[in-house]
Order: sequence, then structure tokens, then C-alpha cells
Amino acid sequence: MTSSHSVPPTVVPAAGRPSYRRLPLWRRVLANHALAIGGGLLLLIVLMAVLAPWLAPHDPYVQDLAYRNVPPFWYDKGTWLHPLGTDQLGRDYLSRLLYGARISLTIGASVALISGAIGTTLGLLAGYFGGRTDMAVSFLVTTRLAMPVILVALATVAIVGGSLSVVIWVLGLLKWDRFAVVMRGATQQVRTQEYVAAAQAAGASTLRIILTEVLPNVIPHLIVIATLEAASAILLEAALSFLGLGVQPPLPSWGLMISEAKAYMFFSFWLIAIPGTALALLIFAINLAGDGLHHFLTPEERA
Repeated sequence: MTSSHSVPPTVVPAAGRPSYRRLPLWRRVLANHALAIGGGLLLLIVLMAVLAPWLAPHDPYVQDLAYRNVPPFWYDKGTWLHPLGTDQLGRDYLSRLLYGARISLTIGASVALISGAIGTTLGLLAGYFGGRTDMAVSFLVTTRLAMPVILVALATVAIVGGSLSVVIWVLGLLKWDRFAVVMRGATQQVRTQEYVAAAQAAGASTLRIILTEVLPNVIPHLIVIATLEAASAILLEAALSFLGLGVQPPLPSWGLMISEAKAYMFFSFWLIAIPGTALALLIFAINLAGDGLHHFLTPEERA
């Protein structure tokens, strides 16, 4: 006789295919193709920037007018003395490209840090307390969204003056709104969890609950937004430098290199193509790594 209550069959994983959560960290990263490719490319660019003093064949600031607009080595008139050629002032383009990566990465990381600190603080307060605090933060976000970032940055930099530190602070103080919106929504979800209620019942202070119970559980969202905002900041810096209001000469900013090559684009195309390609690869790597992190840190991926 068979029982009226059938026992559900046991699901046995396929042989040789362990569950995703039991895989080592490095195998889970490699299984996430977006994170593996984007993160690998980004790591390569970071290493090139860090090792620029040892990889650069020449001083990026030294001018030699006898070697103006020398083409890259794959052209007939190119030379391995300057593998990627020289600019209109005879400066080695490979050296300036390597040092320019430092500037772009510094701006992206610094802007993400400043705007992340502002937006995360506002988002945590709005999401946890709600009420008037939420209304005040929402008003600030709406006010910020009413101001176009590029126009405000152009006006501010034109008044204050262009420099690396000015660009970082202007963009950092303008790009916090996405952090605030995402952190607010994530905090509203976390504050209803049982562990938050347990901490409140145990008499933990509000600051302790936010820092030890809420913040660690919204960090995955914070990391993803930070990557996207870093890429956006790098593009904005390049736009400001292209217009002459960002990083000032002789610093080898990629946007500034493109701006300086405008007059030679029909005669020395590589002067624009090389820094433009480098900028596109960096933005591609950051966005791809951010998309991979989004899937890697979601509950479905961790299951």
C-alpha cells in the first residue's frame, strides 16, 4: 500500500557540477564573464597607471621640437624610440598616455568617494528615519536633479579656475544624487528586517544600528553605484578638459590630449585616436565590471 502523503524526490546535483555557492571565489569570478573581463581589463589599466614611472620610456613633460608629430611605430616614418609617436610639442605619447591613466583613475575614485559619502549619508538617514527627514532629502535630490551637471560644472570651473583638485571637488559635490536615491530605497528594505528589530529591542543606539546592521547590508548596492559614478566622472572630466576648463596643461589628461590634438586631427589622426581609444576602454572596463558586480552580489548569484 502506498502512503497518501508522497515524499518529494531528493534533488541530486549533476555529477561533476557542484553548486555555485560551493565554488571557490576565483571560480565564481571567472564564471561571471562580465566581471572577469571588465575586472581584468580594469586591473590591467590600474597596473599600467601604478607602474607608469617604470613603464614610460620618456618623461611625459619633456618637449623635443625636433621630434614633433612623429607617427606610431606601425607607420613608415614611425620609430621604436617613441612607440606611439609624439605630440605637437615632441612629447612622447606613450608616456603621456600612461601618466594620463593616473589622472583619470584618481578623478574617478575621488569623485566616487566624495559623492558616495554625501549620497550614502543622506540616503541612510532618509531611508531609516522616513517622515520629514525623507521629505527633506527628497527635496534636496529634486533640487540637484534640476541642475544639469555639465552646465553647473562648466560655470563653476570657469569662475574658480580649472585644476585637478577643483574638478574633483566640483564633480564630487554634484554627483551624489544617485547614491542618495539607491541608498534610500535599500535602507527602507533593510530597516524592516528582523535583525534590525532585534537590535532595537536590545537597546542599541540609532547610530550603532545604522552602522552595524543597516550599512553592511546595503554595501553591495553602494559598490555597484560607485563603479557607475566613477565612469561618469571620468567622462565628465574628459569633457571639461576638452573644453579647456578641466585639468590644465601640462598634465597629461586624456581629455586634454584630445583637445590639444584637434588642430592636427586631419594630418595626425593618431593624436586623437590613441587617447580616445584609451578613454573608451577604461569606461568600458568600469561599466562591464560594475555590471558583473551587480550580478555577482545579488542574492540569486550568491545562492
